[in-house]
Amino acid sequence: MTQSRELTVRAILLGGVITLMFTAANVYLGLRVGLTFATSIPAAVISMALLRAMANGTILENNIVQTVASAAGTLAAICFVLPGLVMVGAWHDFPFWTTALITFLGGFLGVMFSIPLRRALVVDTPLPYPEGVAAAEVLKVGDSGNKAGLAIIVAGSLASAGYALLAAMRVAVAEATTFFRIGGSATGISAGLSFALLGAGHLVGISVGVAIGIGILIGWAVAVPILTAGVPGPAEQVALTVWGDQVRFFGAGVIGVAAIWTLLSIIGPIMGGIRSALASSAQRKGGEALPIHERDIPIGIVAIGILVALALIAALLATQIGTIGNMAVLIAGSLAFVVLAGAFIAAVCGYMAGLIGASNSPISGVGILSIIAAALLVGAVAGASADRAALVVYALTVTAVVFGVATISNDNLQDLKTGQLVGATPWRQQVALIFGVFFGSLVIPPVLSLLNQAYGFAGAPGAGPNALPAPQAALISALAKGVLGGTLDWRMIGYGAIAGAVIVTIDMALGRSGRMRCPPLAVGLGIYLPMQTSLLVVVGAVAGWFYDRWAHRQRDPDGAERMGVLLATGLIVGESLFGVALAGLVVASGSAAPLGIMPESFAPTALILSPLLFAALTAWLYRRARRSALASA
Repeated sequence: MTQSRELTVRAILLGGVITLMFTAANVYLGLRVGLTFATSIPAAVISMALLRAMANGTILENNIVQTVASAAGTLAAICFVLPGLVMVGAWHDFPFWTTALITFLGGFLGVMFSIPLRRALVVDTPLPYPEGVAAAEVLKVGDSGNKAGLAIIVAGSLASAGYALLAAMRVAVAEATTFFRIGGSATGISAGLSFALLGAGHLVGISVGVAIGIGILIGWAVAVPILTAGVPGPAEQVALTVWGDQVRFFGAGVIGVAAIWTLLSIIGPIMGGIRSALASSAQRKGGEALPIHERDIPIGIVAIGILVALALIAALLATQIGTIGNMAVLIAGSLAFVVLAGAFIAAVCGYMAGLIGASNSPISGVGILSIIAAALLVGAVAGASADRAALVVYALTVTAVVFGVATISNDNLQDLKTGQLVGATPWRQQVALIFGVFFGSLVIPPVLSLLNQAYGFAGAPGAGPNALPAPQAALISALAKGVLGGTLDWRMIGYGAIAGAVIVTIDMALGRSGRMRCPPLAVGLGIYLPMQTSLLVVVGAVAGWFYDRWAHRQRDPDGAERMGVLLATGLIVGESLFGVALAGLVVASGSAAPLGIMPESFAPTALILSPLLFAALTAWLYRRARRSALASA
């Protein structure tokens, strides 16, 4: 097959069609459970299935399709902020053009801000990019016809999807959880039985996995027991309430300090990437031909795009001023915030995606820090006499734009890593990312409007008993009101910032001694993310470490290690595809458990059998990967 076909009309249109399904599913899941799923790998699989039927499809064209679809699907995380405008009573529905413009401008700036970061965070970096690597492996295996590699991906996918199906049927459990008291304190252990998380752990590696494990221990073995001491009530209720209301903000403080330190530690490579982009632009003007893998969108066009987007944001914010006053100063300060916070967040979110994967990156933590900063800025500029309700609306609007930057930069660099591994042209992929943002901004407003009209949002005026909880939007809107109303408790964020500084110091000492590092952001993730999301990542990292130790003793260590990567890829692929299908069933049926066939009385039995089944499947899959590696050597 010729490899010249890349940014084609059919690739853009196919990505747009896949966008409809993934974006709608992600919006619904984000509003129901506060989580979204990464769409790049499912998009790559679907694209391969469709383009293989066409004689002249290429791996590069497949890459463009998954780039468009994953950008649009990721942008659906804007549902973590925009419903807050309905919850505070500012909007009664989602006006199409306003919602689309907020969504598109944030996503477009995310693409623009991440372009100068490509060299620093994708090319010249040791970051593992688990989902980017997995997507590239899917594309490579599908393109090369590697039967052994394809077989191990299929085996992992079937086992992953099969277990997810059993969980959806309530034959197995999706997580194993127990809460208990130690003296007068409450805590718990919760493990999400997810093969996708296990595969992500294998790909991120032992250093990140151990750091996340340390974060889990800090959160659940130290902070939660201390803060629940003497608090009456059931252990589960007390532990979860304290974690949600206090420990999570402690984790956000750790993430904030770790994010600042991360930016400071990578500012040199980032500036080098910008200088390289400027040098590439000068080479173009001088008539020199750049290597294909160095051709980004020219930095001059990036600058013009940012300025145009800022002008449109200024016009948008002018319509949201209401009775606040100080229009010129407020808009100027907001634009400066969007630029500075957006550039900072693009770098940090890109780094986090490279560290642990876009699915597990704590975007909601970025949203928490963004709304706090935006509310402080708006309150300081507007003054004490301004209408507090209008300030909340304005702060949520600014945060929505910045959040769009965060979601897209979180995904973009993962996609660009996939592109680098399959030999894509960066500028073509960056154009595809813009198309993905465009498609997503068209799909998200009607989906939000439909769900608002069908269910409503918990806490919004007139919400009914079946209202979607929209937990992240509820938290962010509550924070805006807390900051601007003077009712936010800053203690836990401050304690987290102190802990973050200590963790950064320890990591620096480990680096100087030549020992295994303890990435501060990963520690913050372990504290901030729910344990059912993060614990299996730790287990996967340990399992991957044992497998890689075995692989390094084999005759073909690289081939053996690659088989482990392919297994982890399959684990992510299977559950991701099943998640898309299940989300469609949930939306179509209106039931949270459309496949559930077992009664609630079976749950205790399932809780006993499920960990055993999960462990047995894991052991069988790794043994199969080892046999395949030995047979292929």
